[in-house]
Amino acid sequence: MLVMAPPHIDIWNQCLNTIRENIAEDSFSTWFGPIKPIRFEGHILTIEVPSQFFYEYIESHFLTLLKQAVRKCIGPQGKLEYSVVIDAGGSNNGVPTKVKMPVSSGDSNKKHNPVNPPIHNDKMVPNPFVLPGIRDFELDSNLNPSYTFENFVEGDCNRLARSAGYAVAHKPGGTAYNPLFIFGSTGLGKTHLLQSIGNEIKAQNPTKTVLYITSERFINQFMDSVRSNSVSDLMQLYQMVDTLLIDDIQFFANKEKTQDTFFHVFNHLRNSGKQIIVASDRPAHELQGMEERLISRFKWGLSASMQSPDYETRMSILTHKMYNNGIELPEEVVEFLAHHITTNIRELEGALISLLAQASLNRREIDVDLAKNMLDTFVEKVSREITIETVQRAVGEFFNLNVDTLKASSRKREVVQARQLAMFFAKELTNQSLKTIGLHFGGRDHSTVIHSLQTVSNLMETDKEFQKQVEALRKKLSMDLG
Repeated sequence: MLVMAPPHIDIWNQCLNTIRENIAEDSFSTWFGPIKPIRFEGHILTIEVPSQFFYEYIESHFLTLLKQAVRKCIGPQGKLEYSVVIDAGGSNNGVPTKVKMPVSSGDSNKKHNPVNPPIHNDKMVPNPFVLPGIRDFELDSNLNPSYTFENFVEGDCNRLARSAGYAVAHKPGGTAYNPLFIFGSTGLGKTHLLQSIGNEIKAQNPTKTVLYITSERFINQFMDSVRSNSVSDLMQLYQMVDTLLIDDIQFFANKEKTQDTFFHVFNHLRNSGKQIIVASDRPAHELQGMEERLISRFKWGLSASMQSPDYETRMSILTHKMYNNGIELPEEVVEFLAHHITTNIRELEGALISLLAQASLNRREIDVDLAKNMLDTFVEKVSREITIETVQRAVGEFFNLNVDTLKASSRKREVVQARQLAMFFAKELTNQSLKTIGLHFGGRDHSTVIHSLQTVSNLMETDKEFQKQVEALRKKLSMDLG
């Protein structure tokens, strides 16, 4: 007999699914894992948070995302009520204090989380350009107001990129940095810098049309325009932009028609004196599956790398983060974090968040001992985190293939089978969507991923040798990634 979950649990689980898609996994587990749904009455969902600090942090950093989740799962009339557990020395007998917050009405002036901002932003003001050939498509700036030059910490690791970005922001289309091509590994602040440029341009020139967009969204818009026979309208819309900021350009790989459309948009904008800023996880000459004519255009302006921060920059980042959030920590704790989290700004800020959360949950003063305990758990968790990239590397090693070969268009049987298995385990071991997995495999679409999953499943049922190979690979993955 199927047992249905109570409404408040079912609705909260739906909200969590939406939230999880839009923030990093460590932030999700830290801030939403401890929350408990209490009841659902009259379109009001009540959730219990473990402390006043939790309530204030969620209100300050995830309000827009919570509003979106509640609206999606309950409807426009949906509201959220907090039940905050207040430690009053036992005088309240464990009875929580309730703080009501109607999510569905009004906008908040509170800050968004600069580390893991929501993908969508209720505060965006649609640009009036709407072409009739593209239904329900409005040109929003897509800029998160939390991303500014004021809260972008400069260091030797990013000075060239930051300086070039600042110059472009004050003279868009009028410098030699067109396009400005910014590259670096994940978590080093490329998105922050791109949106800082966009926000500064809007602040200096409110009438300018500025657009920040991810490559994945551009691909989706292009596919929609193909289905609606409105590609020319899409191109015309983009040609109206004064400044175009496009993130994660590497996902254009092997998307020939998308690249062709972007090529024409790029040419029109640059020839019209408009500014283009591109971000990538690697330098232009290392972009696999990209047309040479696009790569050559990426090299026309300035290429600026973003590297892992040095110790002084890590200290500055932590100090800045604490100041912005009204937090005071002992200097030895800050130094401890800066010494031990060395490669990734996102992980550095995530460690600070985890430390604050543990102190709140355990009602402990923050000291080096607590930081050490947190770091053991945090580092273990980060090292265990399985991503599409880690699966690709492990599968590549198993078959003695490099990751670029897995992503490429080779139809050799051994490469195809390795690629299919990598997609299979990426789906099994990560929380990523089919579309995202396809993008990480040379820009393939979700139908290719579905075909790979079905092929692997069918072979496992009919081919014992293949089944043994899959189990051997699964064992390797569990040892390497577990």
